[in-house]
Amino acid sequence: MDIRPTTDQELDVFVDTLHTAFGRFPEAAAEDGGGVWWAALENDRNLIAVTADGRPVGTAGAYSFELTLPGGAVTPVAGVSGVGVLPSHRRQGVLSAMMRRQLADVRTRGEYLSVLLASEAPIYGRFGYGPATYTRRLTVTRSQAAFAAPRARGAAADADAGSGSSSGSVEVLRSADCGDILEEVYDRYRRAQPGALSRPHRWWERRAGQPPISPAPRYVAVHRDADGVPDGYASYTLGESDTLKVDETIAADDAVFTALARFLLGHDLVSQVVFRHFPPEHPLRWQLTDFRAGQVDKDTDWLWVRLLDVPRALTARGWFVDGELVLDVDDPFLGEHGRHLLTVRDGKAECVPTDREPDLSLDVRDLGSVYLGGTAPSALARAGHIRAHRPGAAALADALFGAERTPHCLHWF
Repeated sequence: MDIRPTTDQELDVFVDTLHTAFGRFPEAAAEDGGGVWWAALENDRNLIAVTADGRPVGTAGAYSFELTLPGGAVTPVAGVSGVGVLPSHRRQGVLSAMMRRQLADVRTRGEYLSVLLASEAPIYGRFGYGPATYTRRLTVTRSQAAFAAPRARGAAADADAGSGSSSGSVEVLRSADCGDILEEVYDRYRRAQPGALSRPHRWWERRAGQPPISPAPRYVAVHRDADGVPDGYASYTLGESDTLKVDETIAADDAVFTALARFLLGHDLVSQVVFRHFPPEHPLRWQLTDFRAGQVDKDTDWLWVRLLDVPRALTARGWFVDGELVLDVDDPFLGEHGRHLLTVRDGKAECVPTDREPDLSLDVRDLGSVYLGGTAPSALARAGHIRAHRPGAAALADALFGAERTPHCLHWF
């Protein structure tokens, strides 16, 4: 079996093989080749597994993204996607061989992080990926969606300022008519949100992915600040059973999110509003008079992270508590092992090899889970995955790896 990059002429082969692996048929692309989820594939990052007699049996692709880290640093990452093996060739080592080749290619490009969205949770842990951001769905019954008056002293005036009624405004547009606005607002948002991925211009230009990027018709509530500058949006459609479905809500801050939520929850002829990709720990439910008006479900993992250079990754992100930990990190898939002294002072980290006794022993997949601050090391210690070698080590790790805000990723790829 040969694993090699695809050529520019083999995009159709890659797409057909991937769809066959999942038992699906490709949808028709537009005349310019856009308007389908694979329109933004990067041929030089696509791998195809071919048998000795020339039959394609597996695929693995990657996109070139930027990931926002805790502290605001932005770093290039490989966004793994388009992974599939024909049913006739599963359990024969094809997937492992492609993953090994892909990780080698990622390193060759100088990237020290790889990320993905897992179609099935059990698959990618064995390749060193760990779930690092989470998402959920919030369904709000409109008849119970009255907003409560803020109880904090002086908060009422602040709430009025953020409601969109005085300092800002909401305008309804069609997604086909405001792509430039959406691209600009999203790019500003993702640079300030830990765990967020970039959406390269190619995605918007090729109409690749899910709404509001894709050609699927959507209304967009665009929020503008007091100066008329767009600083948030919500992409939505009115579906069956009078349900307003919100694809994503992008907001510069909580006040803008609240203004957009007020608009959506005030829509006529709607029985409920469903917010997809609702951020964990968002305060909207607390802003409602009836806390039970908002029901959470589909609470699940989203972005998985894999470290390929532990010292480089740990020194790239920002830190918010001083401290020192010795991390003993095992990488079974790549057959690597390292013991690192992590020292954090004044928001910066130094990470060097050490022979000191470890404070924590962990698999590289668990380091990927805690890297963005969305998973507490102590939770993985309690689950039996991270071993703390001294009292207080897990609690110190919780404090060290915490982020300035909960990491969240909206982008689908």
